Amino acid sequence: MKTVLFSLFFTLILLLNTSVHSAPDGINKQQAVDIVKQQYPGRVLGVKRKANIYKVKTLSESGKVRVINVDAKSGKIKSGKKSGK
Repeated sequence: MKTVLFSLFFTLILLLNTSVHSAPDGINKQQAVDIVKQQYPGRVLGVKRKANIYKVKTLSESGKVRVINVDAKSGKIKSGKKSGK
């Protein structure tokens, strides 16, 4: 009986000391790039995160520079506009 109680107590201590790691909210930089590449083929020139938006700059095969905004939480493309360059 003493061994069973000790085992239960030890298990309880381990469970209480185990930190719970939840998945991070949203997407990371590489996931944003992958999402953009699916809809805008070409070369990725750069990625910046501002608040909850990834700004992914791409160069199409025809030479058009675009900045595509990707929501950092949902991974949805918010807008894609041509750059004035």
